[in-house]
Amino acid sequence: MSKGLVRLRIREFAAQNGWTLKEVSDRSGVGYSTIRNYAQCQGMTTVNFAYLHRLARTFDVMIEDLVEIIEE
Repeated sequence: MSKGLVRLRIREFAAQNGWTLKEVSDRSGVGYSTIRNYAQCQGMTTVNFAYLHRLARTFDVMIEDLVEIIEE
């Protein structure tokens, strides 16, 4: 049985908008250290749903577009 990991496409969407990770933090209300950790992480087992929702709204995308499921 494989375990799925989650990767958030924060860097990709930030680059598309011409934003730094600090700007993403300021616009979303999610702390910079959290944004940085999410952006650098190759795969996580859990993600804070409230933060995920804020980030999706900030980038004006659906949550499904922001999240990438990685099979381990």
